[in-house]
Amino acid sequence: MNTPKKQSQFYLILILGLMSAIGPLSIDMYLPAFPSIAKGLNSSIDRVTLSLSSFFVGISIGQLVYGPLLERYGRKMPLYFGLSLYAVSALACATAVSVEMLILFRFFQALGGCVGMVASRAMVRDLFDVKDNAKVFSTLMLVIAVSPIIAPTLGGFISTYLGWRYIFVMLIIVIALILAGIYFLLPDSKGADANYSLQPKAILASFGSVLKNPQFLLYTFSGAVASAGLYAFISGSPYVFIEFFKQSQQHYGWGFAFVASGLIGSSQLNSFLLKKYHSDQIIQVALYFQSTVAIFLVASAIFGFATLVSTLLLVFLFLCCQGFIFPNASALSMAPFGHNAGNASALMGFIQMSVGAFMSAMVSVLHNQSLVPMTGVMAFCSITASLIYTLNKSKAVQKPSIQLVEEEEVEMINTL
Repeated sequence: MNTPKKQSQFYLILILGLMSAIGPLSIDMYLPAFPSIAKGLNSSIDRVTLSLSSFFVGISIGQLVYGPLLERYGRKMPLYFGLSLYAVSALACATAVSVEMLILFRFFQALGGCVGMVASRAMVRDLFDVKDNAKVFSTLMLVIAVSPIIAPTLGGFISTYLGWRYIFVMLIIVIALILAGIYFLLPDSKGADANYSLQPKAILASFGSVLKNPQFLLYTFSGAVASAGLYAFISGSPYVFIEFFKQSQQHYGWGFAFVASGLIGSSQLNSFLLKKYHSDQIIQVALYFQSTVAIFLVASAIFGFATLVSTLLLVFLFLCCQGFIFPNASALSMAPFGHNAGNASALMGFIQMSVGAFMSAMVSVLHNQSLVPMTGVMAFCSITASLIYTLNKSKAVQKPSIQLVEEEEVEMINTL
């Protein structure tokens, strides 16, 4: 393998970073527009929230689908197909005449866009030497981390001055630029492999072998339930901050950027802590602290003493914990696998996003025009994850490398 020259590395990392950022851009840019979308489609915010849940379902399924397709047909053909599906679905969202239509095409939008998130990780391994992977993933993290910080503010601006439909037009433009970059600048780092089997029986057998590993089960499910608290916040935050606390769409974007910076910053601090502590030690402390924060958060909502500032600060601390939990739990899930790492990663991502989609939907189902649905689901997720971990933590055997943890930090930001 020949590592690309420095003059081409910049373009490669930029394109790979944009491919990875499809998730956060697609999720965060339209959040401030939830009230406008609800009004425009004669619906309610809790119904619009289901379009976010359907997006998470699309990502969860896409992670199972694209892994085998990228091996069988090479890297570029699935990318062209998936991103084209994304663009067509985004156009359908922009012209939606009902909330049901929006919910449906957000699913297909995620199913298409997920290919960029899956392929970017595989292509890092294709294009760069193993010794450079950690550095490349760290650089990707910097590119991706900008997305959840600027996307809500940009989305709020577009929604206010142009209308919410133009948010999806902007996403189509972004995808068009990515497709152009893939065509002109990105090499097909791995060709098609006609010998790679797409038979369901073989794929299911591989997934079955992964599920037999106790360490995978422990850290995948504890990490998935904990990270579902993040999806509960994403789903509930438009109502909580725009409707309940009466903030403008622009102010919502600034608040979201503030709490997102807690998650991104803690994930960077995590890399330094790993030089002194093991991943499982970090997870234990972070889970217990997150559960404590969540109890204060839901208590303030139930007893009526929550304010805008207190809620922002408590959510900030909650997401700071997530920056320690997710990458370490995901890396510990992956640590036992070698040749089967791709299937383990796909299965882990499917489980994480499926649990996240369910908890996101629960925020909508429990909607009662208060802070309790969002904060209650967040608290349930963190406390349940702590219990799962506490009752089974002796099952951790193999430790992950710091490089693997850094890869999972990139994956975490992909879905913020």
